[in-house]
Order: sequence, then structure tokens, then C-alpha cells
Amino acid sequence: MENPVGGVMTFKAMAGDTDGAVTALETSAAPGEGPPLHVHAEHELIYTLEGTFRIRLGAEIQQAGPGSFVFIPGGTPHTWQNVGDRPARFFATVMPAATAFEEFFRRYAQLPVEERGAEAFARIAVETKAFDVLGPPLAVSDPL
Repeated sequence: MENPVGGVMTFKAMAGDTDGAVTALETSAAPGEGPPLHVHAEHELIYTLEGTFRIRLGAEIQQAGPGSFVFIPGGTPHTWQNVGDRPARFFATVMPAATAFEEFFRRYAQLPVEERGAEAFARIAVETKAFDVLGPPLAVSDPL
């Protein structure tokens, strides 16, 4: 399915497949793209497959190139950005599984292209209770 950051996302495991233990996905992001600053209760792991991301955890920003592994404790405000000139990919898990997170991405992907964007992202996040949007993407809050 299409994701909100100009790429494709594939769920590898969902809540129903893992008895609620984990949601796992592989996703790509267009150059310069990333989600708004957000927070959710679940822990998240990100493993970079291709490209380089900047990842913000709380007030810290770190680089995550291929092979990098980042743990995001539940309740930590975070975001990321593809800082390369080509699409970048990562594998992520959310623990425990998050049906609201899964529903958020299904609903966003179903929107007509002209209805997508920051407002739709924030609205669907509230409607699904997947996460709380706290601020803009890194490209806006901390441009390169």
C-alpha cells in the first residue's frame, strides 16, 4: 500500500497474525520525506535497509545508515527523514502489536491522492487513536 511519505509499505506481520505480539512492516520513503513528530505508547524498532535516515528521539537527532538499528521506547516523541537523494527503506516493528497503527495506514492509503497530506495525517491519527501528532516533520522543524 502507499504510505504517507511518498513510498510503499508492506505489512509483514499484523496483530491478528502474532496474537497481538507485534506489528512488523517494511517501508520506503521518498527523498527528503518523513512523518510529523509523533508519539505512541508502543515500543518501536527501526532497522535501515537502504539509504540514510535522520531519526529524532526526544531532543536528539541521529543518523541511521544501512544496517543501523534504532530502538524507540514507547512514549518517546520521534520522527525520521530520508536524507538521501533516492528512496530509502527500513524494516520496523511495533510492540506490542498496534491495531490502531495498522488501521491508520490502511485508511490513509485509501484516500484519493488529492486528499492526502499533513491535515489528513493528523485527522486519521486522531480518528484511529494510532498516535498523537506533536509537531511538523524534520524537514520543517530541523531543515538540513
